[in-house]
Amino acid sequence: MSRLKPAEPIGLDPIRRLTYRTTRSMYGRQLEPAGVLGHHRPLLIGISAASLALERYSKSLDEHLKHLAMLRTSQLIGCEWCLDFGSYLAQRAGLSEEQLRELSSWRESERFDPLERLVLEYSEAMTRTPVEVPDELFARLREHFDERQLVELTMAIGLENLYSRSNWAFGIEGQGFSEGMYCVAPQRTEQLGAEVGAR
Repeated sequence: MSRLKPAEPIGLDPIRRLTYRTTRSMYGRQLEPAGVLGHHRPLLIGISAASLALERYSKSLDEHLKHLAMLRTSQLIGCEWCLDFGSYLAQRAGLSEEQLRELSSWRESERFDPLERLVLEYSEAMTRTPVEVPDELFARLREHFDERQLVELTMAIGLENLYSRSNWAFGIEGQGFSEGMYCVAPQRTEQLGAEVGAR
């Protein structure tokens, strides 16, 4: 149960009603994070606009790479809602159940191609605290992606950091999006520390 109940529309309330109707239209149900964010209508507008721009109007980057990056980010942060929703979106974008099962051990897995590995490396670099993106890593990204694609990938990872950290703080749990599908589990902090230390 979330620490804040979703905000209900009051009167005409076009901002909340339109946002909730849009998420129901896109995903078949109202998204709980949008309901919680509904307590602050200006932020609801801003975050919803960024989310819609990323999901509906940002198509320069292969969808499966974008969702792979975002799912790895939410796995590192441990947001239950984002892992549920992200697993659903990633599988819908073409990632296999085997890839999701081996996401936390992607370095040792044979299920990921070189480009997917590069995207996962970038996701981890951006999600570390403090952020560490070496020039060498960004140079390798530039070999495969143009400027528009780099902006889209970077914003996807950055927004997922915002979503996952906020939802985690609010205590928002999964909504059953990945029910009947494989759902990625969070990665334990000590497990990640051991992997990073081994490199």
